[in-house]
Amino acid sequence: MPVELRRVVVTGLGALTPIGNSVSEYWNNLIRGTNGAGPITRFDASRFKTQFACEVKNFNPENYFERKEVRKYDRCSHFGIVCADEAVADAGFETANPDHDRIGVIWASGIGGLETFMNEVVAFGVGDGTPRFNPFFIPKMISDITAGHISMKYGFRGANFATVSACASSANAIVDAFNYIRLGKADIFVAGGSEAAITPVGVGGFNAMHAISTRNDDPLTASRPFDKDRDGFVMGEGAGALILEELEHARARGAKIYAEIVGGGLSADAYHMTAPHPDGLGAILSMRTALSDAGIPVEAIDHINTHGTATPTGDVAEPKAIVGLFEDHAFKININSTKSMTGHLLGAAGAIEAIAALLAVKNDIIPPTINHFTDDPQIPLLNFTFHKAQERTVNYALSNTFGFGGHNATVIFTKYKL
Repeated sequence: MPVELRRVVVTGLGALTPIGNSVSEYWNNLIRGTNGAGPITRFDASRFKTQFACEVKNFNPENYFERKEVRKYDRCSHFGIVCADEAVADAGFETANPDHDRIGVIWASGIGGLETFMNEVVAFGVGDGTPRFNPFFIPKMISDITAGHISMKYGFRGANFATVSACASSANAIVDAFNYIRLGKADIFVAGGSEAAITPVGVGGFNAMHAISTRNDDPLTASRPFDKDRDGFVMGEGAGALILEELEHARARGAKIYAEIVGGGLSADAYHMTAPHPDGLGAILSMRTALSDAGIPVEAIDHINTHGTATPTGDVAEPKAIVGLFEDHAFKININSTKSMTGHLLGAAGAIEAIAALLAVKNDIIPPTINHFTDDPQIPLLNFTFHKAQERTVNYALSNTFGFGGHNATVIFTKYKL
């Protein structure tokens, strides 16, 4: 028997990013074209090939947690809990006394507690070989623990788990939460992700892969999506959270509604461990699935927030995929890469970019793609919204997030209408 799908809206947001420690600060800096890159301060990076990143600024966990909690949580969880707090407060649903059995948390991280893992292994390695580990080592490190902490803090007893699909992880979390709610299995979800991989092993590992920029002489222009001279992504850190809620549940309590989520698509490239399919076949499938899910034609899309990492192959494959799917309409879409400002938040990228896309819908403004200097003849000349934000009516926005392993996730938002 066919299931009648329920409508799902976004009623709360939280953001902790390299260009803003709240949603309003993040959004305002996106519109201004603010860049979050700078020299690494988390550790001495002077001997690394890359010595800069997009770090979260002015964040002291002791301003949010008791000292014993600071020690019990990895930085990844610090980011996630603080970000979720902003989103829950923004949604205001706790005052309506909702059924906590029907509130879930899906919280993503591509890597989890990398700093904790590194510190514990290094400490063991310099000892005499006797196994001595912090009793919080494992629970601080595992990727699902932030979802657990959020649920425990608020008493949310619905479905609770982590999605791990590399850089697609938090977009995957949003799609999963969307499906749970519209199938009637929950009323509210806290969905998003956090990442804190700006560590010696994180930077060193991505350097070894030749994945990140080494433009140490000019960090502010290092993240160059779709530019001919791009040389890899800039590492970022932080978190993004969305409160997804069933429409009638939100209306019954008089909630403010940012936008409606109408489609989600997931796919695999089935091609290579780290490189995207050169023709973007997996990306096409993910976007096509999301459009079909939303029940809209390609001509409905006004804006695409691309994965746009500034890697040599990825920045060719995704525009090819957009043209392959949208054909002539591709040239009428405002396309951007907010990673030009935030860097790449890895498993948290999908969440903060979904926030940017839905706020573009809400405010009818497209954030720019900064740091463009030279066109790449391999990349179709789409409207990448270079240099400056652009005002236009945005009825539907699509956000793409792709990950190592060939994981692809697409989310579509639209203006809320009764």
